[in-house]
Amino acid sequence: MMERLKGKRAVVTGGAQGIGAAIARRLAVEGATVAILDLDATAASAVLPAPHVGIACDVRDTASVDAAFAQAKAALGGVDVLVNNAGRGSAPGDGMDKYYAAQAQQAAGEAVFVDQTIHCSDEGWAGVMAVTLDGTFRCSRAAVRIMAEQGGGGAIVNIASTSGVKGDGPVPYCAAKAAVLGMTRAMARELADRGIRVNAVNPGATETPIYATLPSELKDAIAADSLMKRLAHPDEIAGAVAFLAGDDGRFATGSIVTVNGGAWFT
Repeated sequence: MMERLKGKRAVVTGGAQGIGAAIARRLAVEGATVAILDLDATAASAVLPAPHVGIACDVRDTASVDAAFAQAKAALGGVDVLVNNAGRGSAPGDGMDKYYAAQAQQAAGEAVFVDQTIHCSDEGWAGVMAVTLDGTFRCSRAAVRIMAEQGGGGAIVNIASTSGVKGDGPVPYCAAKAAVLGMTRAMARELADRGIRVNAVNPGATETPIYATLPSELKDAIAADSLMKRLAHPDEIAGAVAFLAGDDGRFATGSIVTVNGGAWFT
């Protein structure tokens, strides 16, 4: 494999497992030195050996984000690439427990409405937004400050979701991912003059620890919805990220790359 990111310094958020870990490993194979940010610094540090680093970071907290990026800058010597992977699909109080219960009742033949919105508390809404949307903004802001200071441009890749376009999923999650797409386009316009490219990847259903907890019949139904008749592998999402982060994607900004096996066409 070519080292298309040789000499680049990359930060991956939520990189201790799943898609984030796959992205970190792919960027490292492509030649980048990677700082992996995660709530679990021990797990993050175990993804890749030195000179790559794992750093504790809570993207819900500005002070934590700024401290983590300062640590990444010191460890790597700068930041050229940011991958905003940290996200949260559900949070306590978001009404998904009642949604799933009603779904089960409906499947059993009961005449019930399958609701989330009326059960979603402010705390549940904010719990998803704080990570998936606000965290993406906080990390982008911290990275852009460093990239602007360096003066050599850079690349930001946001991990969004087809849910942000289809509306297929929890209401706060769909809203947050749709907002991430809007933010991607707005920042791409703003930062082009600085040579900072901003793009997003829309993964479809992917084999991650979250999907591993689903009943096999549900996973089979999700897989059947794809033209490929399977879930994505995290490495397949990582490949799209590597393209957008590296020089092969140097003319792409404001772009949304969908990797979902044909489950839905943009």
